[in-house]
Amino acid sequence: MSFVKCCFESGEGHDFLDSFVQKCTDPGCCCGCCSALRPRYKRLVDNIFPASPQDGLVKSNMEKLTFYSLSSPEKLDRIGEYLFQKASRDIYRRRHGFVIIAMEAMDQLLLACHSQTLNLFVESFLKMVQKLLESTDPQLQILATQSFVRFANIEEDTPSYHRRYDFFVSKFSAMCHSNHSDAATRDKIRLAGIQGLQGVIRKTVSDDLVENIWEAQHMDKIVPSLLYNMQTAEKYETVSCMETDTRDGAEESPPRLAEACLRELVGRASFGHIRSVLRPVLTHFDRHELWVPNDFAVHTFKIIMFSIQAQYSYSVVEALMQHLDAAGPGASDPRSRTRVRAARAAVLSNIVAIAAGDSVGPSVLEIINNLLTNLRASVARDSEKETDEKLYQEALINALGEFADHLPDFQKIDIMMFIISKVPSSQRGKSTKADAMLQTILLKSLLKVGTTYKTTELSKAFPAAFLEALLRVSGASEPGTRALLQRILHTLLDRHSNAPLLHTPTVDYAELGLTVEKCSRQDLIFVSKHGYAIFSSLYDGLQLESNTLENVEAIYTTLALLCIELASEETVCDILQLILAVQQSALSNPVLSVAGQCQLQAVVVSLTALLPHVMPLMKLDDYIRKIIDSRSSEAPHLLPPLRREYPQLAPADMPSSLPYLMIDQMAVCECLKASGVESARLQAASPYAGGATLSLAHRHSWVEAGAAQGRDSLADITAGPVLEPDSANSSPGVQRHPMQAESVSLEALRRAAGGPTEAEKREAERRKATLNNAFRTAPFQHLREITQPKYEIKDKLEEIFNSISEEPLLPASGSCSPGGQTKSYQQHVPAYTKYFPELFLY
Repeated sequence: MSFVKCCFESGEGHDFLDSFVQKCTDPGCCCGCCSALRPRYKRLVDNIFPASPQDGLVKSNMEKLTFYSLSSPEKLDRIGEYLFQKASRDIYRRRHGFVIIAMEAMDQLLLACHSQTLNLFVESFLKMVQKLLESTDPQLQILATQSFVRFANIEEDTPSYHRRYDFFVSKFSAMCHSNHSDAATRDKIRLAGIQGLQGVIRKTVSDDLVENIWEAQHMDKIVPSLLYNMQTAEKYETVSCMETDTRDGAEESPPRLAEACLRELVGRASFGHIRSVLRPVLTHFDRHELWVPNDFAVHTFKIIMFSIQAQYSYSVVEALMQHLDAAGPGASDPRSRTRVRAARAAVLSNIVAIAAGDSVGPSVLEIINNLLTNLRASVARDSEKETDEKLYQEALINALGEFADHLPDFQKIDIMMFIISKVPSSQRGKSTKADAMLQTILLKSLLKVGTTYKTTELSKAFPAAFLEALLRVSGASEPGTRALLQRILHTLLDRHSNAPLLHTPTVDYAELGLTVEKCSRQDLIFVSKHGYAIFSSLYDGLQLESNTLENVEAIYTTLALLCIELASEETVCDILQLILAVQQSALSNPVLSVAGQCQLQAVVVSLTALLPHVMPLMKLDDYIRKIIDSRSSEAPHLLPPLRREYPQLAPADMPSSLPYLMIDQMAVCECLKASGVESARLQAASPYAGGATLSLAHRHSWVEAGAAQGRDSLADITAGPVLEPDSANSSPGVQRHPMQAESVSLEALRRAAGGPTEAEKREAERRKATLNNAFRTAPFQHLREITQPKYEIKDKLEEIFNSISEEPLLPASGSCSPGGQTKSYQQHVPAYTKYFPELFLY
């Protein structure tokens, strides 16, 4: 042995190499002769290990190994394999110090190698990382994880098709669920597991050619592991972006690092992979019953919404809406399932606003339609007494409102029109209980959306189709539904935040501090088109026997807002005409109770007192103050505030017994004239039920009054009493009326030459104003219905011809004698004078 050693030292021992190999078989040989026979890379690897592991890696020899690896990259795979073998022996012998040195050498070689040759070394590297992860020593597991994370941050130019990460996903997920007895060690292992998952995600999602990390077998391990660590946080603080840089796992607590990892995972997901992440999230919440309470669920889904790419946020909302009714734990218990459904809906209401800003086109109405579908299904379950079902409905309504709040105004109008189209139409006394419930739920949804809309012009807030649908719902049979509709009108009409101040009727408006602006031209055009329909609907709403105090107060608020928003010289007569019609209906409507009559009288005086505060009508203010003072002393029950009941009212206290305390039409006209406002329209016939001159007996509108007098067309109204003298001459055989002799007298000619009298002029002006007002305010449908003939022309003609055939106009044949002809002529009066006497002048 010594001879061979000396030969090598002198440089002459190479000739004896073969004989030395045969002779030197002692594995414990330490003379150094054996190392000369080993490949150079093994000698370089062996030299980096110190005699004692406490001394650490031999840096100078490590530099030689690195230089050799860079100059001979084809040896990298052999170097890595040899390091793996040495580390495996050391792990088996529990010499962890040398294992750490081997792993450190691996890391340095990994970082020094060029990306083109990295694949030659990675397989050995990953085998070594896997070997360390399989050990039971937490220190080695953490060390292996750190090495894997450094490897994951290296960008490779050449993808590896055969490389798989199944083991790493499973092992890192298991580390995330560590239950080590020592809390500090447990947190370190969990942190390492989360960091490892983060490394796997970064290594795989950036390259489509490597293993598909989005498969269910991987996501079912990664996502629950992250959620398991996130739910251990003491409190949940959701931010819209990552506050710290977790590129290298800088977070010190597992919940924060798990949250950052989830953000990164969701942020890297494409549209096709969003469902792959959401499915295990929903499954985890169902399986571990994390919906109730839903604080953690809200926190998690907000993180997902903040991290996802903006154009994909709709997918999260859609997936959660589809999961609302999904069966989960406790599905056999209806109450438990209802609570879970309500909690899911609450989560949806918290995240739907985030998606609203990025939803465009059909996706907006699709979300709204899905929400309304779930509401309809909830009503169909008929859980009126179920508190959790009500919470579920409220959560869906809140979600609808939150979603609409972040949309532009024109889309809010589309949403409201879409919702009102879903409201079931019902007639009083014919709606079912389910229809009434659905009406209420949908109107609450509409109200929620309406509160997010800022009205600028009434014509934009109330398109014709939308307004017509709203007024149609105003005839609902349920008082609560009608009150809800009025609240919707309040929301859309109130542009100056006056609605809270006008919640109940009052006559002291000076103390309220109302905000009043001049009515714009656009609003005047709107009220000229739709004012009649709106006022008629409100008038009819006040006449219902089923009205409660809330209904009357709600309609008062609507009318007060209309006065503030629309009052002007052009509209004040229409408003006063409605007020006077309501006053008259309180006296004449037989279905109204005593309380209803008193309530309407208080509403009338309150609205009249409001007008001088929105327009300069000093005379009207003085007049209404006198009425208020008189009522205060003699009939306080005819003044606000409104009361549900008015007990102990004597017949003398009824409004019909106190005509001198009512608002007089002529007095109001004089007040308007004194203030410079044209009052001719107020003097004209009222278009509302109650009469043209507010008489108790008359129940027809202005056109119906004309039809009742035998005028069946608007041409008759325009023609008036003008007579056509030639009409009688054009009909042969027509006898003159005896009064016609007087009409051609000298006095008649003098009157005709002098023109119409003052009374006739006033009557003509009144008729003209009535006609103009009717054409201006009445809707076309109403005009068409009341002016059409009360009979079919064909049927009428047949009736006339049949009656004529029974009495021939000519003498009977055979009566040729002059006496017979005279007798026959006297017996048969011309048919046109018998059957159409009102059309001819005699």
